Amino acid sequence: MRLLKLVPDDTNIDFMGWRNFALILSIVVTIASLVLVGVRGLNLGIDFVGGQVVRTTFAQPVDIEQLRGRIATLGVGDASIQAFGDDRTYQIRMPRPDGPDAAANQIVSQVRGFLAREYPGATVSAGESVSGKVSEELATDGALAILFAMIGIAMYIWFRFEWQFGVGALVTLFHDVSMMLGFFSLTQLQVDLNIVAAFLAIVGYSLNDTVVIYDRIRENLRKYRKMAIIPLLNLSLNETLSRTLVTSLSIMIALATLMVLGPDVIFGLTIAILLGTFIGTYSSIYISAPILIWLGVNPDSFVHDEDSRPAPQPA
Repeated sequence: MRLLKLVPDDTNIDFMGWRNFALILSIVVTIASLVLVGVRGLNLGIDFVGGQVVRTTFAQPVDIEQLRGRIATLGVGDASIQAFGDDRTYQIRMPRPDGPDAAANQIVSQVRGFLAREYPGATVSAGESVSGKVSEELATDGALAILFAMIGIAMYIWFRFEWQFGVGALVTLFHDVSMMLGFFSLTQLQVDLNIVAAFLAIVGYSLNDTVVIYDRIRENLRKYRKMAIIPLLNLSLNETLSRTLVTSLSIMIALATLMVLGPDVIFGLTIAILLGTFIGTYSSIYISAPILIWLGVNPDSFVHDEDSRPAPQPA
């Protein structure tokens, strides 16, 4: 029985023929994403902006719009209500009021009392509160975690390969993170610590795919000393295409299923990794590889001096 092959052995796609179009597209989308984040901002969750959260399980199904309207009458600010798996369990997130912690605790007590009174049999969990100072520290630490991960990855690839590869990896990761930020700014999906974890997962996946391609490029640079750089990059990309597609499709199918059938509480995490996998696959082909051309890499770039020395003569 013959095994199914997604990519035939004789595949020869001219990836580099589209590199200029891909470059223009990536630059436009990246700039648009950064501008969108600057103008529209991100919908930061309680982890980053502070506030109070109350989770409630009702005895009977409750319409979320009706619940939102009733909570609005309490005057506790712009409350965000999210369903957890069904129409009986909801999370109510309220912005943190200005003033001492006593004011925040009073709002939580007010909401809990209102829910218990208006919805007999409802089970209200203890209120969770995140102060403004803690949320600021979480936001700073989350941003630094992503930044240091990107820098550390670039340094690792620099020492393992050459500086051109390190620059290529850093530009690729910057491209991926910028597009993801633009997506969350456009959709206004809530950004919390789960999304930071998703960003780190995306950085790791994109790095893994980039390193596999870079390793094959380096191997072919040593093997085909007289081959021009563009055909060599195309060869390397086609040789790793089967692995790239199998890995990416496996992850994306699993995540798409989880996004459709999974609980709402992990929807943001799932769609972030799903989209990040697609963007990472694209960037590993059309960002990490073409940038080597723009940085002047050619088959003779990494020929060490000892490789060109004559072999020692026997005594």
